[in-house]
Amino acid sequence: MASPLIHVRVSEKIFSAKERRVTALKNIALDIVSGEFVLLIGPSGCGKSTLLRLIAGLDTEYNGRVEVRGHKIAGPGTDRGVVFQEPRLFPWLDVSENISAGFNSNAAETRQRVSELIKLVRLTGFEKAYPKQLSGGMAQRTAIARALYRNPGILLLDEPFSALDAFTRAHLQTALLDVWKQRRTTSIFVTHDIDEAVMLATKIVVMDARPGTIRNIIPVDLPYPRNRLSSEFERKRHEVLAELQHAYNISQEVEA
Repeated sequence: MASPLIHVRVSEKIFSAKERRVTALKNIALDIVSGEFVLLIGPSGCGKSTLLRLIAGLDTEYNGRVEVRGHKIAGPGTDRGVVFQEPRLFPWLDVSENISAGFNSNAAETRQRVSELIKLVRLTGFEKAYPKQLSGGMAQRTAIARALYRNPGILLLDEPFSALDAFTRAHLQTALLDVWKQRRTTSIFVTHDIDEAVMLATKIVVMDARPGTIRNIIPVDLPYPRNRLSSEFERKRHEVLAELQHAYNISQEVEA
C-alpha cells in the first residue's frame, strides 16, 4: 500500500467556552493517499469541519499529530488550497484578479495560469466579470480556481455547494470531478449530502457526533461517471445511509 500523503492521529480536540468544555474530536485515525477524493459526512456537530481545519492548519490546538508528507502541520501552507461554504471573493476585483489575488496580474506567467484555470472551471467569457455579476455557482467556481492557483497538492472543501440549488449543485459536482480527473489533486470534501458523497468519493468517512469519532470508512469503487439511477449507486447509498442512521441515533441519545 502507498504511504499516506496525509496522516491524522488526533487523540482529542477540545473547544473551551467560559466554563464549558466541548470535545469536538476524539481518537481520530485517518490516512489519505495521494490522489484520493475523500468525503467527510456525519451529523451536525460531529467535527467534520474541525477535522478539515486541522488539516488546513487553521487550528493547531489539539492533542495528537496531523502530518502532510511526514511533516507535522504547523499552520496554513501553499501545499493546501481551501474552499469555504461562501466563495469569499474580493468584490472590487474581477474574476481573473480574484483568482490571482496577491500576485502580479500583469505578468505573462500569471495571465497564462489564470487563463488555464478559467478554462478548467468553465468560466471562459467571464474573465472581467465582478462578483456581483456572477451566479452562486460561478462565484464558487472562481473560488475553486483561486484555491488551485498555487497548484496545491491538497484541496480542502468545506460544504462548498450547500447553499446552491440542486441543479447548480449537480453541475458543479460534475465540474469538480472534471478538475479532479485532470489533476488528481488529493481532495477532502465536507458534506451532509449522501448522494453528493457517493457521486464524488473514492472513499467516504462517516463520523459519529459528540465526541466526534470516525464510525466507518467506506470505499466507493464505482466507475466514473456515476449514474445516480443505477442499482450499484443505490446500494452504496443505502450502505452509507445505514451508517449515518446509527450516527444520528447516537447524536440524539447524547442530546437527550
